[in-house]
Amino acid sequence: MRRENRQGLIVPALRGWVALASLCLLAGTATIANAATDALTDPLRGSTPILDESQPPPLQNQENKDVRRVRSHPMQPPTIPHKIDGYQLDKSVNRCLFCHARTRIEETKAIPLSVTHYMDRDGTVRGDVSPRRYFCTQCHVPQDEVKPLVDNRFEDFDTVAKRPPPKAAAPAKR
Repeated sequence: MRRENRQGLIVPALRGWVALASLCLLAGTATIANAATDALTDPLRGSTPILDESQPPPLQNQENKDVRRVRSHPMQPPTIPHKIDGYQLDKSVNRCLFCHARTRIEETKAIPLSVTHYMDRDGTVRGDVSPRRYFCTQCHVPQDEVKPLVDNRFEDFDTVAKRPPPKAAAPAKR
């Protein structure tokens, strides 16, 4: 009898506390989530919150020099030295191949594609550009003459290799 009364009194009281705690937790979580979403911004993205997709500004000073740039590290894809505005590059047409395909380089005097662009994933050389290398702008990009957003002190390997070695510290005397 004593046990039944005890359960009968405690269980309804606990239900009320659990319901109240759940409501408080739910309201607090919603408030924190809204505040956190509003506060997540990045100075480089402007006023666009991090969780939203921003529209990039149009490229303004795209190079059109047709000069091959020096690459800064091994295996770096070459940059595109000319404008590609309006180039169709989709599964049906690749405008880059109009000049850079093996069959057109004699006529256009463009730089031919590397043999790696004709290899499949197993290393077999194909007669046509590999589907893995068909979308040129996955790796190759045009250059813009703009002010960098962040400081960059990058030095390529050749520059670092030509430096004289640092002087060795004198051994400590005992």
